[in-house]
Amino acid sequence: VKVETNQGLIGWGEGTLEGKAGAVMACINDFRDFLIGADPMQVEHIWQSMYVHSFYRAGPVIGSAISGIDQALWDIRGKALGMPVYKLLGGPFDPRGVRGYYHVDGASRERLAQIRQTAHEQGITCVKGGIPGYYEWIERRPKIDRAIKSIQLLRETLGPDIDIAVDFHAKTSPSVASVIIKEIEPLNLLFVEEPCPPENVQAMAKIARRSTTPIATGERLIASYGCRELIEMGVIDILQTDINHVGGITALWKVAATANVSSISMAPHACEGPIGGLATIHVDAAVPNFVVQEICGQVQRTTTDKIWEEWLGFPAMRMVDGRFPLSEKPGLGFELSEASLAKYPFGGTRPMARVFHDDGSVAEW
Repeated sequence: VKVETNQGLIGWGEGTLEGKAGAVMACINDFRDFLIGADPMQVEHIWQSMYVHSFYRAGPVIGSAISGIDQALWDIRGKALGMPVYKLLGGPFDPRGVRGYYHVDGASRERLAQIRQTAHEQGITCVKGGIPGYYEWIERRPKIDRAIKSIQLLRETLGPDIDIAVDFHAKTSPSVASVIIKEIEPLNLLFVEEPCPPENVQAMAKIARRSTTPIATGERLIASYGCRELIEMGVIDILQTDINHVGGITALWKVAATANVSSISMAPHACEGPIGGLATIHVDAAVPNFVVQEICGQVQRTTTDKIWEEWLGFPAMRMVDGRFPLSEKPGLGFELSEASLAKYPFGGTRPMARVFHDDGSVAEW
């Protein structure tokens, strides 16, 4: 999302939604009239107008459109005031940067051993893996055992000095999740993520009551109000709100503040593009209950990392000594190369994965 003022300031944001990118683009265009002629410094007022005057609100398409615009407005605000956004928010808590983690899904024992070595060399202190396969409401024991063994392999190979998180991706029922979590409690995981669909608060509460392992969720929740029930009921230990869907910097900041009052930590999700990732890091740096930042990258650089570096002029989503560095540049801390961006035109919405159980019923992916 590109927003330009009559004084020539340009703000950038990320407006996207997995499987519905085209719909978000159309919604962003619908919000043009909310911005043209408005004061870009009135970020909260514009946010409220987009949200409230949409009437049918808090859905993922509108939430993602607001997110992209809001990020761009904060970028402009920082540039106009000559300060990085994290300083406008009262940060940083740690000038060294923001602690993060990479993904190690499906890695073999040999590959995990290599990752452990690289992690020590690069100062990486946390990684995240996932459980294999797709799980029915009441699953057979062999599949549960496979999940348990895959998690045990992470700890055995990576050792005790690296924090490990495990994403269930809502593929398990409360009963199956509880069985797995009980077996892996001795591994001292940083957290277990989405052990059931996040909108099912009662089911999440049932799992939490049975577990001493911290429970995390929230990446699919839209608008700051969408997280309220989880916070008020004390169901979870860690919120993973996504800046690209929840409503941008404005909303993520409010979620973090609300969670902090209830002693709930933040480990935001940022697995789309680099602009949303950078925007998230600014919020991370300015909230006291931040734990760790998710960027869906690998320990080794990928082609995607190289493309993003071409766009932004620096390796935006790569850690240095286990942390994402904080820029002293104003706004979100970058200038996007539109020439480089034009080399990768929008190729259309990529559909989400559709997976099914052996009997043909629909499975969480």
